[in-house]
Amino acid sequence: MLFSCAIGFAANAQNANQFQADVIIYGGTSAAVTAAVQTVKQGKTVIVVSPDKHLGGLTSGGLGFTDTGNKSVIGGLAREFYHRVYMYYDKPETWKWQKKEEYGNKGQGTPAMDGAERTMWIFEPRIAEQVFEDFVKENNLKIYRDEWLDRKSGVKKKDGRIVSIKTLKGKTFTGKMFIDATYEGDLMAAAGVKYHVGREANSVYHEEWNGIQAGVFQHGHYFKKSISPYKVEGDPKSGLLPYVNAEKIGKNGTGDNKIQAYCFRMCLSQNPENRIPFAKPAGYDPAKYELLARVYKAGWTETFDKYDPIPNKKTDTNNHGPFSTDFIGQNYDYPDATYERRRQIIREHELYQKGLMYYLQNDEHVPQDVRTEMQKWGLPKDEFKDNGGWPHQIYVREARRMLGKEVMTENETLGKKAVSESVGMGSYSLDAHNAQRYVKEDGFVQNEGDIGVHPKTPYAISYASLVPKKEECQNLLVPVCLSASHIAYGSIRMEPVFMILGQSAASAAVQAIDAKIAVQDVDYGQLRTQLLKDKQKLEFAAQ
Repeated sequence: MLFSCAIGFAANAQNANQFQADVIIYGGTSAAVTAAVQTVKQGKTVIVVSPDKHLGGLTSGGLGFTDTGNKSVIGGLAREFYHRVYMYYDKPETWKWQKKEEYGNKGQGTPAMDGAERTMWIFEPRIAEQVFEDFVKENNLKIYRDEWLDRKSGVKKKDGRIVSIKTLKGKTFTGKMFIDATYEGDLMAAAGVKYHVGREANSVYHEEWNGIQAGVFQHGHYFKKSISPYKVEGDPKSGLLPYVNAEKIGKNGTGDNKIQAYCFRMCLSQNPENRIPFAKPAGYDPAKYELLARVYKAGWTETFDKYDPIPNKKTDTNNHGPFSTDFIGQNYDYPDATYERRRQIIREHELYQKGLMYYLQNDEHVPQDVRTEMQKWGLPKDEFKDNGGWPHQIYVREARRMLGKEVMTENETLGKKAVSESVGMGSYSLDAHNAQRYVKEDGFVQNEGDIGVHPKTPYAISYASLVPKKEECQNLLVPVCLSASHIAYGSIRMEPVFMILGQSAASAAVQAIDAKIAVQDVDYGQLRTQLLKDKQKLEFAAQ
C-alpha cells in the first residue's frame, strides 16, 4: 500500500511539471510580451517561459530614451505601449521628483496619427515595466519566470517540428507553435536552426557597410587625437594597456567573428533624495582606465553628451566618445557561451562600468570640473530596487542572427532592393557600435566598427526573415534574432521594432495553427489582413 502511494506521488510530481498551450514563447523581452498579448487576443492559449524575472528586456532595463526613427511606422501593440506610457505621465502622481512642466515636452505628447492615441517615447524603467505588467494582468498571461532553457537536451523535435521544451528546473512546455523572443536566440540554436555570429564580409550579401570598417568614423566614438596604447607611452616593449586588441586588424570589408560592444544603459540621478552614491567596486584598478586619462589629457571635453534626460530628474546614460561605457571587445564569446560564462561576462561589464563611474568621480587624472560634476551623480533608489539601482538587463546589441528563409541586408534597409510580405517596418539608422580597439600601423590606438548610415525612408521587414528554412524547423518564429546581416540588424534591432515583430510573429503562429501548416506556408494575404486589422504599419506613405 505504501509502495502504491509512493508511485502515485511520483506521477503527480511529474505531472506538476508538465505544461501545455497553443503557443510557447521563450524569453522575457518586449517582443515576448507583445507576442503573448497578440496570441490571447486571437483566441489561443499561450505560455511565456522567461529566463528573466523582470519583463521588457531593454525597454524596462534602462533604455528609456527610445531609439525610434520615424515614429509614423510604429503601430499595433508597440504604439499601444507608448500610448500607455503617455497615460502614466499624464497623471500628476507619476511626477514625484519634478513637475511635468519642468521636464517639458521631451518625447511626450506626440500628436495622434491615423486615429491612434497620443504617445510618449521617453520614460523611466519602472514605468515601462509597469506597462508590461499591466499587459500581463489584463490578458491573464501565464508567465513562468526564472526558467532557463536546457540548451543541451531540452528541445524535443519530431518530424521537423518542436514538440516541447524543458527548462533546467525540470519543467516541460508542450505547444503547437514556438516563438524565440530572446536576445540570444537560445531556443533557435537548440532547435538546430542555423545562425551566424559576427560580421559577414561585404561580398557575402553585396553590401558596403558590413565587415571591418577601419578608418570609417560616422559617430564621435573614436580617438580624434594620437593616443598611445602602451603602458609606457610610446614604448611598445612596455605592453598594451587593458582592453586594446593585440591582433593585427584585417582588411576592410572582410568578415570576422567580432560583435558590436555591449554596455548597461545606466539610469542615473542627481537628486540627493533619490541617489545611491557610486562605491569603489570589487577589483577596482585605475590602470584599467588609463586610456581615458590620456584622452582627457589630449583635451577631450564631451563627458556628459549622452546623459539623456528622462522624467523625474533621471537619465538614460549611453556610450559616448572613444572610451566610455561600451566594453569594447569583451563580449565576443557571449552569444554561444554557457549560462555560467555569460553571467561572468555580464559581471565583468558591470564591474567595468561601476569602476568607470568611480574613476570619473575620484581619480586625479580626471579634470577637476568633471570630477566635481560626476560626484553629483548616482543610481536612483526607486529603480531596479532588487538590484541596488543597477539595470537588470545588459544591452545585448547583437548576438546570434538566424540564417532563415530570407536574409534582410543593407540593400533592403537602404531601399536598394524591394521587400515582399512586409510584417512591420524599421527606420532607424544602420547603427553598429565599435567592435574592437586596436593599434594602428603608426603605433597609436583606434576604435573600429562604429557605423551610422541613415535610410532615406522607412523600410519593410520581410515575413521570411522571421522563419527558419523549412527543412530545419516548421513551427518556430524568431522575431528578435531574426535573419539579417550584421549591418542590417544594426537598424532592425530597436525595441519598438522588436515589439512590432513579436506581435506579427504571434499572428502568423495563430494562422499556422488554424490551417495546420508550417510557418513557412502561412498565407501572406490572410496574415496581412490580420496585421492591418491590428493597426500594424506595413508600408510607408510620405506625409
